[in-house]
Amino acid sequence: MNNLHISLILLGGALILSCENQQKVPDKKPNILFLLADDMGYGELGSYGQQQIKTPVLDSLAQQGVRFTSFYAGSSVCSPSRAVLMTGKHAGHASIRGNSGIYDNDIWKRVPLKKDELTLGEMMKGAGYQTAFIGKWHLDDPNDESTWAMNRGFDYAIQEQWSSRFGGKSYDELVHWINIDHDSILYDQEEYDCIDEFRTNFVLDYLDQKEENKPFFITMSYRIPHGHERYTRNKELYADQEWPETERRHAARITLLDKQIGRLLKRLEETGELDNTVVFFTSDNGGHREGGHDHRFFNSCGGLKGYKRDMYEGGIRIPLIAYWKDKIEQGTVSEHVGSFQDFMPTLAAIAGIDAPQQTDGISFLPELTGKEQPKHEYLYWELQIDGWGTKLPDGGFRQAVRIGKWKGVRYGVESPIELYNLEEDLFETTNVASDHPELIEQIKKLFKESRIDTEGFPFGGKIQNYVAAKKYKERTAKK
Repeated sequence: MNNLHISLILLGGALILSCENQQKVPDKKPNILFLLADDMGYGELGSYGQQQIKTPVLDSLAQQGVRFTSFYAGSSVCSPSRAVLMTGKHAGHASIRGNSGIYDNDIWKRVPLKKDELTLGEMMKGAGYQTAFIGKWHLDDPNDESTWAMNRGFDYAIQEQWSSRFGGKSYDELVHWINIDHDSILYDQEEYDCIDEFRTNFVLDYLDQKEENKPFFITMSYRIPHGHERYTRNKELYADQEWPETERRHAARITLLDKQIGRLLKRLEETGELDNTVVFFTSDNGGHREGGHDHRFFNSCGGLKGYKRDMYEGGIRIPLIAYWKDKIEQGTVSEHVGSFQDFMPTLAAIAGIDAPQQTDGISFLPELTGKEQPKHEYLYWELQIDGWGTKLPDGGFRQAVRIGKWKGVRYGVESPIELYNLEEDLFETTNVASDHPELIEQIKKLFKESRIDTEGFPFGGKIQNYVAAKKYKERTAKK
């Protein structure tokens, strides 16, 4: 046997061993980047029909990935929706069902996630991910740092904080706390075009400092287009439009958010990490009408009925874009019906772990990757509007359920259930409840059985509102 033959045999053996070793080495787990807007309506992106506000980065992301048209928030206002997202429990099982809960002596105060509720941060950390959270947490007690993001599964956490009601700790809302009280930095409104430029700088710094050989799970919880940030340094964007200043600022902030997301994605592309990163973009609830903004001006909710705090589609149907190179077919549009509780099992599946038992969600990873997708039997929502909501005729307690094409809505436990056929009536203009009495009975049963009691959020809201709501209906019926 000549030397050349021996060399070829040895080379062949080496290649076989190399292939075997490659098969034994698992692929690196994908990074996950979760981008959460605050109060962005279904119709505020170009890819969802917006005609006036420019969002080129997110529109491009939708073209390179999948755009969902029938996806829902966990609730129609910030805290309860984020609770559903973080725990995988729907609004009838999560511990937070309004921005505040009602306690003795008519006191409304913040309610934190319970310690036995596993968060996305804790789940992903347990799956071997380095975890970071930047922005609006809104799931804590300002007096109890053990409920802040850093102590709920995030290794690196920068969040704003609000003062405690009825005594307790006070906070400057412009101060951002770095790993709770390890450090803090004041957001200077004159130094940045918008608050989310300030926050994006933090995540860019984090990307420079993180571990190189460990996957990351980053949640960017933006502030835009929430109505309470009423000052924006940038005065040039849309200055040529003859819009009211409030609306010019609203549009500018959305375009500025789009720009910040572009900065972040560009950094990941430059480092080569975007190729192995799953990107999600969505909103915590429907479009708002706060701070002087009219949700109809830019058709913020895409023509859907209602807006933030409503159980109609405008309050809970939201944009969702997902991108994953070579895994998600480019330019896909999905009609899959899902909700925030589905993120926990979906992220678990992406990370290669079992979904926690606490979740009510269904993984939509099959939908992302073009495989057969299981479906929900139904989706359930409930909301207690805090404080001023108790002065409303429904007591601020609202419920909704979706069963296939059917949508049931009830404002107040003594109110009649409204029924809409979303396939024929997406804008919920025609209540067909009287035509489907059996379906109404099914929905009434789901309204009762889809929830468990939890402190601060009694069924129906404050008991005294039952009588008030009934009297209100009697008075209006006589007019």
